[in-house]
Formats: sequence, C-alpha cells, structure tokens
Amino acid sequence: MLRNLPKHFQRLASEALRFGRTRGGTALVEFAFIAPPFLATLIGILEVTLFLFAQQVLQNGAVEAGRLFMTGQAQGSLNLATASALRTQICPIVQALFSCSNSLMVNVQSYADYSGANASQPALTFDGSGNVTNAWSYNSGTPGQIMVVQLIYQWPIVSGPLGYVLSSLGNGHTEMMGVSAFRVEPYK
Repeated sequence: MLRNLPKHFQRLASEALRFGRTRGGTALVEFAFIAPPFLATLIGILEVTLFLFAQQVLQNGAVEAGRLFMTGQAQGSLNLATASALRTQICPIVQALFSCSNSLMVNVQSYADYSGANASQPALTFDGSGNVTNAWSYNSGTPGQIMVVQLIYQWPIVSGPLGYVLSSLGNGHTEMMGVSAFRVEPYK
C-alpha cells in the first residue's frame, strides 16, 4: 500500500499542473463560481461541529456539577460554598475548550418542586464595554429540594465568506449553556 503512495502523489501533481496549464479558462471560471459557496459550507460545517462538541463538553460539566450537589458532596466534604469554588472543581472537565476564569458563568438555584424550577436559557445583559452584567444566584440547596445548575459560556463564532454564522449576541459570540436539574438526595 505504501509502495503506491508515490505514484498517487505523482498523479495528483500532474493533474494540478494540467489544471494550471489550461488556457481555456473554463475550469478557472467554474472554480470561481464553486469556491465561495463550498468554502462557506465547509466553514459552517466545521463551526457547527466544534460548537456541538463544545456544547456537549459543557453539558457534561453541568451534569458533574449537579452530581456533586445531588449527593451532598458540594454542601459537605468539598465545601463548594461559592460559584468560584464550583468553577474550580468543574474546570478540569471543561478546560480543554473553555476558559476557567470568569468567562464560565455559574447559576445554581434551588426550588421547592419541579413545577417552579426554571431551566431556560437566561438572557444575557451587557454593559457599555460588552461585559455581562447578570447577577447569578448560587444556592447550594438542602436534601429534598429541586436544584437547577446552569453553566453558561459566550462561545466565539467565526463569520464565513458568505456571512454564515450561528446566532450572535452582537459581540461576535453566541450563548452556550449546559444545564442539570435534579432532586437533592438525603445526605448526612
């Protein structure tokens, strides 16, 4: 199989040279028509693929954070009393794709029952400098309560050659969220 590799590359090189020597111009014109939509589609596919992969990583982080609260580890042995402490605990799970600084926003709320729980994506508000000004809550809950853990991140997006992008927040980013809703188990 490796013996055929040089022949394959020679054939590709000769086809590329033949493409460059053509004088009719039709191949060049056809390529000019096809290249922008092809590149836009390729960039769009890559961007959406990376976005979906990052979304799944963030969701896994939210599930792991939820597990810490559900089992009482966050309230007890780990003592995750602040959002920054939880962020530090979750960082090893998401650090390959996300900044573990204040860019990863944490919203932890507790409710009496599932009907009152709100797991919807929050609307981000910005100041004049483009910084998020939302006031996030952090309530670690008690046994029997319903909790919702949300990890929110502003994911940077790339505009393709034809303007193909994911929905934008207006600052070159899109909002991504991982969420976990559960009932806190009885713990000691």
